Amino acid sequence: MDVILLERVAKLGQMGDVVSVKQGFGRNFLLPQGKALRASKANLAAFEGRKAQLEAQNLESKSEAEAVVAKLDGQQFIVIRSASDAGSLYGSVTTRDAAEAATADGFTVDRKQFVLEKPIKDLGLHEMTVVLHPEVICSIQLNVARSAEEAELQASGKSIRELAAEAEAEAEFEIAELFDDIGSAAMDDDDSGLVSVPEDSADAEEAKS
Repeated sequence: MDVILLERVAKLGQMGDVVSVKQGFGRNFLLPQGKALRASKANLAAFEGRKAQLEAQNLESKSEAEAVVAKLDGQQFIVIRSASDAGSLYGSVTTRDAAEAATADGFTVDRKQFVLEKPIKDLGLHEMTVVLHPEVICSIQLNVARSAEEAELQASGKSIRELAAEAEAEAEFEIAELFDDIGSAAMDDDDSGLVSVPEDSADAEEAKS
């Protein structure tokens, strides 16, 4: 299937290029989303008549996207989720979650503009690509944690394994301290049970001998 691209499409071509694509990709994605037209003589003529307008619209939307990407690129957004002690999520984080997190922080980004190569199923920091315009792309980071406190620790560079190890070490230290306290208390009880011998009694025993 041959189509005329109405905008730049990654791995296909630039605006105005006539390219061959698979039927399903053309019918289900390029044509319904207004990214291309079937490559007929009538459509080629129509494109040439609209080319200047399309280029102007492209420049305008590109400028708007560049203004957003200047603030969005490199941002980190927190997503709170339940997970096991090993860090595996009960479910997964999707592009919808990313869009909602970005919106909560004041950015207006459609979920379709987020690119997720595979579902996020673990706690931690995850990179994600955002395509604001065919020619304007940036990256963000999702901080997936069980709490805001855990997210803050992850942001400082600590992994879930490190946090778990620290929590385990702290618990072991508290147990050790507890046993130390119990041992000290037992020793105090033993000391309090000793019978002291009066000095007079000791002198009397010495006189008898």
